[in-house]
Amino acid sequence: MKSLSLRDVGTEAKLLLIGLPVLIWTMLPIYHLVLFAISPKEDAFAGKLWPDHPTLHNFGIVFRQQHYFLRDFWAQFWNSTVIALAVGALTLFVATCAAFAISRLRVPGGRTVMNLALFTYFIPAAFLAVPMYRTMGTYGLLNNHWSLILAMVTIASPYAIWVLKQASDKLPVELDEAAIMDGATPMQLFRLVYLPLMLPSLVAIGTYAVLLAWNEYLYAFLLLSKDTEITLPVALGNFLAADDSPWELLMTTGLIYALPPAAMYYAFRRYMVGGLTAGAVKS
Repeated sequence: MKSLSLRDVGTEAKLLLIGLPVLIWTMLPIYHLVLFAISPKEDAFAGKLWPDHPTLHNFGIVFRQQHYFLRDFWAQFWNSTVIALAVGALTLFVATCAAFAISRLRVPGGRTVMNLALFTYFIPAAFLAVPMYRTMGTYGLLNNHWSLILAMVTIASPYAIWVLKQASDKLPVELDEAAIMDGATPMQLFRLVYLPLMLPSLVAIGTYAVLLAWNEYLYAFLLLSKDTEITLPVALGNFLAADDSPWELLMTTGLIYALPPAAMYYAFRRYMVGGLTAGAVKS
């Protein structure tokens, strides 16, 4: 027992030696983000570990849209929110229905379709940006929120279908058989049996899709152009177009923009690991 205890202590010490530098390295950008956000403009590049006169003045400027780059801040924040939630909802709808049809209803050719969809991830998303732009232009969707929503659903759905299908395969087939023997229709089976049992995976995939759309820059930059229609990631990029960028306002806006996904992840963190890895290991 003594040797085992010493071995455990040694293992914990090694993990600490590895984990602590990784934690510091990870938190350093966040620390600088906060440091800039609470620093007056003249102290932003002072190189101090903490400002002499921390202030919330930068937040007031952002909230009241009192700078040229922030004149549409709330509209852009709303755009990001609506697009992210729409992508999450549509991705869940597409992936849930597809996974149910492939895994539970055994639709002929379903697995082939899923594998072909997953194969699209061999092509980097950046390579699809120009074809996606032309497609949206053909259908008159450029500078419309639906162009970005549909593009992000297209990117998120293959992975979402694969994860939900793997999780669905782990559900006992006896539940379906019992429900069918009781006279349940496929829709009742989907609504009363499948959805409740798949809730953890659904929450995880919904969170994944929302965060993917929330952080998207390339497609948002290509498909949206009006200041009142763009999302905040694109608006943040516009800060860098100036010769004398207001870095303290850029960092403040970035910190505000980072809070909703952080809160969302914290709220659903217990679903994330279990939901995204469900079915990864077969029993």
